[in-house]
Amino acid sequence: MSAALLKNPARIPYALMQRRFIAPTRAPSSPFPFLCKNLQSRPYLQLLKPREYKISPYLFSSSFCSSSSSTAASASLAKVGFVGWYLGMVKSWPILTKSVTSALIYIAADLSAQTIVRQSQDSYDFVRTLRMAGYGMIILGPTLHFWFNFVSKLFPKRDLLSTLKKMVMGQTIYGPAMTIVFFSLNARLQGETSTEIAARLKRDFLPTFLSGVMYWPFCDFITYRFVPVHLQPLVTNSFSYLWTIYMTYMASLEKAKTAS
Repeated sequence: MSAALLKNPARIPYALMQRRFIAPTRAPSSPFPFLCKNLQSRPYLQLLKPREYKISPYLFSSSFCSSSSSTAASASLAKVGFVGWYLGMVKSWPILTKSVTSALIYIAADLSAQTIVRQSQDSYDFVRTLRMAGYGMIILGPTLHFWFNFVSKLFPKRDLLSTLKKMVMGQTIYGPAMTIVFFSLNARLQGETSTEIAARLKRDFLPTFLSGVMYWPFCDFITYRFVPVHLQPLVTNSFSYLWTIYMTYMASLEKAKTAS
């Protein structure tokens, strides 16, 4: 074509006008067709008014984000990731997850209780800690699961009246029953006889029950009123950390004197 134009110079201005003003009959191919829409008629608008996109929160690490926002979002996602993983475990393995959670809290609470009362030269009683972990794993975790499911079916609403009914049931049925089981089982594992266990319950049950009445209603109100049923054992276990420190201390007291 260049040779033909050189032979006929009069056609050069006309050819240049064609190249400058004739729009292409076909839009260029692009992996993003929506960006090239109306490119023939209004190409300048693509530069003046770019299209906005909604970026998913799960794409924080993409190249569209700055390094500072990506770092902050990654930290936030890590926290959400752990919570999401735990919720998935609660959904897939509810009893096992709640049991392991109870065992870990009882381990932490018992070690804390021993740290508070022990002398500097004393060592930790890991056998006692193992007993507490076993109680949380085998007894408390499963019973919490079934108890909260039971009261949620009995009183499915989370209004004030239903919450108060659940609190009363917890303080009069579940709480006292688990206190008796805890003291009896722990004493039996320490080698106490039935008479000694009965004497321990006679000495320790009522003070423990009264302490629980002063501590647990507030915790139960928050749990039953605001927390979904599948997360109630987790919240109760969190509240029970301080209570377990007290319970492990009471359980470690010397044997009660029996009537001879």
